[in-house]
Amino acid sequence: METKNIMIVGVGGQGTLLASKLLGYVLLKKGYDVKVSEVHGMSQRGGSVVTYVRYGEHVYSPVIDKGEADVIISFELLEAARWLEYLKPNGRIIVNTQRIDPMPVITGQAEYPDNLVAKLREAGAKVDEEDFLAVAENAGSKKTVNIAILGRFSEYLPEISDELWTEALETQVPAKFLELNKKAFLLGKESR
Repeated sequence: METKNIMIVGVGGQGTLLASKLLGYVLLKKGYDVKVSEVHGMSQRGGSVVTYVRYGEHVYSPVIDKGEADVIISFELLEAARWLEYLKPNGRIIVNTQRIDPMPVITGQAEYPDNLVAKLREAGAKVDEEDFLAVAENAGSKKTVNIAILGRFSEYLPEISDELWTEALETQVPAKFLELNKKAFLLGKESR
C-alpha cells in the first residue's frame, strides 16, 4: 500500500494534538504502520500548529514535505492557506471556516485575507468547508470543534468503522466529556 500523508493544522488551543492521537489510534488498530509527528509551531493558545500523520504498510519517517500531503485537515481558515503548498496536486482540504485573527491582524499590522476558500479552490485543492465551530456548539461545546472535524474526515476513511472511532474516543477522551465528544463526532459526520 502506498503511504498516505495527512496534515492537521490549526491554532494552539484548538485540539490538534488530540485529533492526531485519535487518528493515529484508529489507523494503528486497523493494522497500518503509523508515524505521528510531534506538534510543530507554537503550542500556546494562538500560535500556528501542525501535526503530521503518515500511514501505510511501512512508514519510515513522520515528516511530510511540500507537495506530499494527500489531505490537510485545517481547524482554521487562514491555516489552510498557510499550509497549502504541502498539498499534493488535486489533494483534499477539509477546512473549518472559523476565523481566528493572528497577532499581526489583532495589532493592525495586517489584514485577514478575503475569499480564502475560493483561493484554495483556484489553487487546485478539493475543498470541503464547513463552519465546524457551529457544529461543535450544536453538540454542546465549542471545544469539540476538533472532534466535529474528525467526524467529517471519517467519511473519507470508509475502511475505519464507526465502532473503531468510538473506541478511540473512549480510550482518549476523559469520561466526563465522552458523550459530548461522541455527539460532536456524529454531528460532524452528518454535517454535509
